[in-house]
Amino acid sequence: MIGKNEIRQFSLLGAPVAATNMQSAIDTVCSWIERGDKGRMVTFSTVHMLVEGLKDPGFLKLLQKSDLNCPDGMPLVWYGKHKAGSHVERVCGPEFLPTFSAATAHLNLRHYFYGGAEGVAAKAAEELKRANPGMQIAGVYSPPFRALTTEEKDSLIHSINAAKPDLIWVCLGCPKQELWIEEFREKLDCPVFLAIGLAVEISAGTKQRAPYIMRNFGFEWLYRLCQEPRRLWRRYLVYNSIFVYRLLTEKFQPLGRSDTKA
Repeated sequence: MIGKNEIRQFSLLGAPVAATNMQSAIDTVCSWIERGDKGRMVTFSTVHMLVEGLKDPGFLKLLQKSDLNCPDGMPLVWYGKHKAGSHVERVCGPEFLPTFSAATAHLNLRHYFYGGAEGVAAKAAEELKRANPGMQIAGVYSPPFRALTTEEKDSLIHSINAAKPDLIWVCLGCPKQELWIEEFREKLDCPVFLAIGLAVEISAGTKQRAPYIMRNFGFEWLYRLCQEPRRLWRRYLVYNSIFVYRLLTEKFQPLGRSDTKA
């Protein structure tokens, strides 16, 4: 269960996206833990995330520093199949979290959940452990809806390090969760940080995913827009339009490879 030494990638709107699938992504994360790596960053990249990178060069640089940007949104998968081959499949947070938990339950890995509304992460951890009895919960923390003070950050670092997690699942929404990982990945003694957004709420049962047929044809965004139009209209209507325009005008780049990160 060791991941390959290299992660094949394709470039999209300046961001490296892994030419991977669910099993390969799981194997890669496991290999980092087995090797005792520290501070590896995993994102589940969507149209929203890539357009954030277009708008904010600092965020794009963060994505370029990430160790594994899995293709979450179906447009990324379709583009990846065109550039890198049919082995590219969707690897999204709401599926990766339970699938990884089930596949590695026998390894007794220690999972820490950070983010979400009060009680949501704890409920998700409880449900995942019920489904996978061997899963170890190192800790859960739902932060306040404000910036943490210096004292709170110091306390958090001490608390998480004392819990000795193998993975930290960060669910703050994009781009907050990726920025949080960038801030703390060198300060926390943890092999892997994963930015999973809505996955914790789905695992907790507080939110539902779109029907399979909508997900498969790339319309999960429409399902979410109908659920929360006032909050999400800009993200999907404006950002999707920007993505399509930039995709149509961007020159195709050759498939690349990562170097020493995997």
